[in-house]
Amino acid sequence: MIQVRIFDEDHEEDLEIAINEFLSIIPPEHVVDIKYQIAVCDNAHSEDDTMFSFSAMIIFKKSGSSK
Repeated sequence: MIQVRIFDEDHEEDLEIAINEFLSIIPPEHVVDIKYQIAVCDNAHSEDDTMFSFSAMIIFKKSGSSK
């Protein structure tokens, strides 16, 4: 069975840690694809309040799946 796991963090280092922890518990051959995205949002009320969202979706085969 194909499944997805979605990660979303405010800092790219936190995203990297979360993904690496997840990848350490599944066999490499079960990873189908990894999609990565960055979103940026400026706060209209403050020049110094830019928000970042670093996200990734891992598509993988669930362990024990024959398909």
